[in-house]
Amino acid sequence: MSQLLPGKSALVLGLANRWSIAYAIAKAFRREGANVILTYQGERQKLTVEEMAHELGAARVLPCDVTQEADLDHLSEILRAEGEPLRAVVHSIAFANKEDLSRPFVETSRDGYLLAHEISAYSLVAVARAVAPVMTQGGSILTLSYLGATRVMPNYNVMGVAKASLEASVRYLASELGPQNIRVNAISAGPIKTASARGIKGLSTIIDRVTETAPLRRPTEAGEVADTAVFLASNLGRGVTGNVLFVDSGYHVMGF
Repeated sequence: MSQLLPGKSALVLGLANRWSIAYAIAKAFRREGANVILTYQGERQKLTVEEMAHELGAARVLPCDVTQEADLDHLSEILRAEGEPLRAVVHSIAFANKEDLSRPFVETSRDGYLLAHEISAYSLVAVARAVAPVMTQGGSILTLSYLGATRVMPNYNVMGVAKASLEASVRYLASELGPQNIRVNAISAGPIKTASARGIKGLSTIIDRVTETAPLRRPTEAGEVADTAVFLASNLGRGVTGNVLFVDSGYHVMGF
């Protein structure tokens, strides 16, 4: 079977460990022939990401803190200097203070609210602005969301509100970047036991609920999300933009 992303350059931001959805996506991209570029935030993450890059056979590893405009400008400059157009970008970045996830939403701090939105939502806008000049042949920008963006989910709180902002950003970016043949989409993945998701209180109960009630009667697997990312990044997804695609065993359609 021929590969779906042969020789295409793909940038994956937010890969922090081997159990993350970003790792699964990077692995699937490599399987389909993509030249994967990974980023890391700060020296503490550098060695870990470099080790994963070696495992994956990634083309290179670049520094990038999405909260720093200078880092994004530097990333864009490096990519432009290399002369190889980007064809896919994966934004797998989200953060909220643990205390703002564990207490009632109405008690969310001002600083915590702004921090969650800056890292989880605004960073997509900043990344899109940085990479668009390098996507000279068009391509796909993809981010990751969750059902908590549109429905109240226990203990998701400020992150759910930030994800709602992220999904709205997807639509506006899709509209503005479409003339450049750059497609922007989100995957709303079902709950998966990643390192970051374990910060959500009651995660196991949520996964059990999905297993009991989702049409497919099973939880979501990271590989299913990764394969959907491949579809969106490849020519197969050439007509899809501005969408939130659910990969959650169908849980989002259920009323009870």
